[in-house]
Parts: sequence; C-alpha cells; structure tokens
Amino acid sequence: MAVAEAHADPAPTAGRMGEVPRNYNFAADVLSANLRAGRGNKLAYDDGRRTLTYGELAERVARFAAGLRGLGLRREERVLMAMLDTVDWPVAFLACLKSGIIAVPVNTLLTEDDYRFMLEDSRAKCLIVSEALFPRFARLVKESPDLEHVVVAGENSHDHRLFEEVVEANKPDDHVARTTCDDMAFWLYTSGSTGKPKGAVHVHASLKLTADLYGTPIAGMRENDTVYSVAKLFFAYGLGNALTFPLMAGATVVLNPERPTPEGVAALLRRYPVTMFFAVPTFYAAFLANPNAPKREEMRLRRCISAGEALPEEIAKRWKERYGVEISDGLGTTEMLHIYLTNAPGATKYGTTGKPVPGYEIKLVGEDGHPVKPGEMGELYVRGPTSAIMYWNNREKSRATFQGEWTRSGDKYIQDEEGYYVCCGRADDMLKVSGMYVSPFEVEAALSSHPDVLEAAVVGWHDEQRLIKPKAFVVLKSPEKASEALVRVLQEHVKSRLAPYKYPRWIEFRNELPKTATGKIQRFKLRAEENA
Repeated sequence: MAVAEAHADPAPTAGRMGEVPRNYNFAADVLSANLRAGRGNKLAYDDGRRTLTYGELAERVARFAAGLRGLGLRREERVLMAMLDTVDWPVAFLACLKSGIIAVPVNTLLTEDDYRFMLEDSRAKCLIVSEALFPRFARLVKESPDLEHVVVAGENSHDHRLFEEVVEANKPDDHVARTTCDDMAFWLYTSGSTGKPKGAVHVHASLKLTADLYGTPIAGMRENDTVYSVAKLFFAYGLGNALTFPLMAGATVVLNPERPTPEGVAALLRRYPVTMFFAVPTFYAAFLANPNAPKREEMRLRRCISAGEALPEEIAKRWKERYGVEISDGLGTTEMLHIYLTNAPGATKYGTTGKPVPGYEIKLVGEDGHPVKPGEMGELYVRGPTSAIMYWNNREKSRATFQGEWTRSGDKYIQDEEGYYVCCGRADDMLKVSGMYVSPFEVEAALSSHPDVLEAAVVGWHDEQRLIKPKAFVVLKSPEKASEALVRVLQEHVKSRLAPYKYPRWIEFRNELPKTATGKIQRFKLRAEENA
C-alpha cells in the first residue's frame, strides 16, 4: 500500500444521524465535512483576540498534528491539555484526535497537587499549557516521570516549545490515524466520592453521537448560529457546547479565555450576535442579579440551555419573563459525555429536568437494587451509546459505576405523573457547585489543617437563589476564638489549599458534631437542619 493511500482520510462523514462507521476518526470527519460543505471561509472560532475560519482551523490542526508526531508522540499516548479557552484549544484537541493521540483536557482551576496526580495517573508524554497557567506546572514538569515534552501556548516559552512555533514549523499533511469508532479518543477527569479525580475514557464515536442525539435534534444547533458557552471547553458540557455541536453543524463559536463574570458576559453578548447560550444555574442567577445586564433588545438569543445542577424554577421563570426565551434544563454527566435527560423547547416543565433524550433510557433504582414504583425516589441509572468505557486505572470505581449497559449517575430522582423527572439531590455526600463536583471530605481536610480547628463537617446548603453551596460546621480547639474574623480567615485558608470554588460560603461554629456510635459524622443530620 502506498504511503499516500495509507494516510488518506479513512473517515468520511457518516451518512445518517446516530450511525457511526466502524472506521472512524472524529477530527478527520468533522473537519473534512465542513470543507466539503463549502465552509472554508466561514468563521469557526473567535476568542476576542484571534479568529479562525473553518479552512484555517483544518490547516492549523494538520500542522499541529504533524508537530506532535514530529515530537515522537505515538498513537494512544496521552497529552495533558491545561489550556484557556482560546482558538488554540480546539486546534490542540482535534490534532490529538486526528493523530490517534489521547487528549486529556483538564480543569484550569485546580491546584498543583491535582495536576501532579493527573500527570502521573495519565502518564502523559506531553503537556500543552497556556502561558498564564504555567506557574502551576513549573515544578511538575521536572518531577513527572513520564513527561517528555512541554508546549506553551502564549508568548513566553519558559524554556520550552511555543505552540505557535510548533504550528509554523510544520507543513499541513493529510495524515489521519486509522482509528475505529471504539478507539479511545480523550479522557475527562471527574471527581469521585473521595475527591480523587477519575479519568473517564471516551471513544471517537461518542462525540458524533452526542451531536446526533442531542446537539442537533434537541438543542437545535444550526449552521447560522453563533454560540457561546459559559462552561469552559474542559468540561464535558462545554466540550459539546463549544466544539462538538457547532463543528458538526458548521456554526460559529465565541470563546472567552477569561473567567466568565456577569459583567464580562454581558459585554460579550452585546458585542457578538450570540443566538445559542449555554450556562449553569448559578450563572443564570448571577446574570439576572447584575444591574448592568443587557436588555432583551440588545441580544439575539433564540435558545438558552442549562445543565450542571438542577435549575431552580424561580430562575427559569424570571429569565423567560425578562428575555422571552425558555431555559431548557438538562442533566448530563462526564461519564455520559453530555445531556441525556432534558426539557425540550416548547415542552418545558419548570422545576423538573425533563424527559430522556431519544436514544437514552432511564431507570430509577431503590436501595434494594430494584426499580422503584412511580412517584417514588430512586437513584438514576442511564443506558445510552455515549457512556465512557471505564475509569482509567480504577477498576473498583469502574465496576461500581458502569454496570453492563447501565451507568449509575449518583443522582436521586422522582418521575412525576406526566413522565418528567424531578431532581432530589445526590445519592452520596458529593456536592455540585456551579456544575462542578466538590467532595466534602477534601474541604473538611483543608479546614482541619488550620491550627485552630479541631474537626469540621461540610454539607450542601441552599443560597438565596436555591442553589447548592458548601456550608461548614466547625468545632474549634478553643471555642472562645469563634468570630466573624475567624470565619474569613478559615475561608481564605481553604482557598489557599483547594480550587477557589470549593471554599465554604458559610461557617457555623459548634461545640460538637452529630456522630454515630462508631464516631462517623452524621452529615444527614446537619443537612436536615436547613429545613427544620
């Protein structure tokens, strides 16, 4: 077989929705499909500093993919991506997939210890890191036993390779790894009940299938849409919103490398003709509370979608009243890659998470392991084609979560008389804050590391918007030290040790904590006090 033939694109676009050919490479498929559709000069990405047309995106992916191979990276080796949302992000991600290299995008808000674990657990051969994030990796690149290459996206290389230099130093070629639909494509780390990240392994087919099952028919993304997602690309939610769905539809994506504040997003929505807006409930609430939020006539929104945590009914109603657009609330998990339970436009029932996305099945299971009766609460299990194949290097957790064709969500739900599903919280002690899991155990450990703290318990508590935030109950070694000043000290103490979003919004000092006879903290008793 000739070399040119061996490197030819093996992955023509699948002809029908919901079907993926055996030989399939998502990056090759989606890039070539847009070029064949005549979108070479159409704007694909705009991050406020740089833009990429679909033609430029395809060329830069080909150049960077050649650069990765030139570094000696081989199929199925891992590349850790700690990158801000700029036009370099989709280039790096798609270049990995096109070459059969495993992309491992990670949360940009984590600590050095988190990144140390992820580098060691993934055995990444290469790190692609934004210049602003490099200080958190400066020591790690010298300590990580498997890391051989570092590529810095920005202007200061820190004595490593610059992203742009890798792109410019290589000619684009048509090489595509001969992957199948079931080949590993990327990992997404998710927190577990102990707070230790778990690498959920996803395959090439799942990206296309999330678009075929949800992005196109339910979210309704179209070629003429301009898309903005508050959720960043490293989230499963953001990856679908700002990469998979728009690239499959040929839409235009606005990226924001900065932290998404209500003020900043308001300015962005005034500047760009965004038609599809994705956010989490916490952000919708903050946006509504912003006195400088845009007026309805200043924006062009036609579709708004929420996920990450249950959307309070009041926020949904206020948004519809102010902007005339329903928020379609949905449930998705890192393990299932995107939304599989949702309110559909025109069929929204506020206060619920909607009904299953066609192609997915839901069952609610009681503590006895059997399906519950209608109207009873049970743990939600989901069956569908986009489930992760495992947690990397974690057989115990894989067995517990991926049970045959069914995946345990860890969420408690009730199905009402109309078939809509109502969220009742988590099945374990994990909290979901602004769409991100927070382990109470790691927050407790951070609090307990302060010299004044004897012990601590952390539970989920509703704020004034009915959104879950961490609340800490703290027993001091010297109770007389309790004060508002110490509350602030302890909050800053936690922020210095964990990702900032994990800090307790409230701290209540107690003389003792409720415990079992064996000394285990009874968090459920503390949670119950909220409604007492």
